[in-house]
Amino acid sequence: MTLTPAELQSYLSALVTGNLKLSTMIWGPPGVGKSSVVAQVAAAHGLDFVDVRLSQLAPTDLRGLPVPEADGQGGGVSRWYPPEFLPRGGHGVLFLDEVNMAPPTMQGMAQQLILDRRVGSYELPEGWFVWAAGNRKEDRASVFDMPAPLANRFLHLGVRPDFDSWRSYALGKGLHEHVIAFLTFRPELLHRLDPTQPAWPSPRAWEMAAQLHRAGLDAAPAVGEAAGAEFAAFVRLYEGLPDLGLVLRGQGAGLRLPAEPSVRYAAVVGLAARAADADEAYHAFTWLADAAGPEWLQLYVATLVSKFQATGHLGDLAGLLSRDERLAALVAGTLELAGG
Repeated sequence: MTLTPAELQSYLSALVTGNLKLSTMIWGPPGVGKSSVVAQVAAAHGLDFVDVRLSQLAPTDLRGLPVPEADGQGGGVSRWYPPEFLPRGGHGVLFLDEVNMAPPTMQGMAQQLILDRRVGSYELPEGWFVWAAGNRKEDRASVFDMPAPLANRFLHLGVRPDFDSWRSYALGKGLHEHVIAFLTFRPELLHRLDPTQPAWPSPRAWEMAAQLHRAGLDAAPAVGEAAGAEFAAFVRLYEGLPDLGLVLRGQGAGLRLPAEPSVRYAAVVGLAARAADADEAYHAFTWLADAAGPEWLQLYVATLVSKFQATGHLGDLAGLLSRDERLAALVAGTLELAGG
């Protein structure tokens, strides 16, 4: 079962809502956002979140250390003192990341925790979910085969890169509009695994690239030379954009939208990313309605809807519907396609 990040988020949320304590394994390529989705689901449901990287642990790190205790009869026993990072109470998600990068001895130790919800003298509290993640062999990751008994303890979900899911995340996080606009123009570069290079495009890498770009640094160390060069060339196109601030303030009369498609992507996504409220969003829409065709209006509305949904400003979105029948129809169509 292969899902987009948004679909994975919905699936995991349903497990939480249904209180289904079924151990769940999430498979996917590096950098696609597996751990981010799990953390977001935990936060959305008010759950604690403990991220354990199994590949970085030794068996005693998970099982704990044996400590001798006197039994009061002249003898003694050894008791296992569990590590401090394992939860003692409450409700949350215990996330076992990089499961299949861990050596077989560690996977065997994890199997006891996954199957019996205990390891050594430690027992996982009732209110905790056990979810895990790992990379696939085809992703050229340094992984070990997962033993069949361990694999059979899990639900198995795959996650794949998806631009619409990433765009919603990026808008909600306030990533640099240049990165969002570039990947709207070149969505095939959202994830392009190149095991021969140390840096290559992935959702995680583009988030790092956005931070570098905001600081005035080259994005290539995050996404690789080829994607970095394309992104740098795209950024230079912004010099040919009309003043988007004037458009958002309703003062765009007389400004022209350049005909070059890549520049139009930059302008349309830039307007949606910068619109701070319903008034600015409406001014941009009316300007684009006169300056561009319906496909550009659809792109603008789709980006705007993703942004307002991701940032929780649904009131601004609702306030737009009564202003223009065309805008209302486009918003309704976008929400219907998105399933919401």
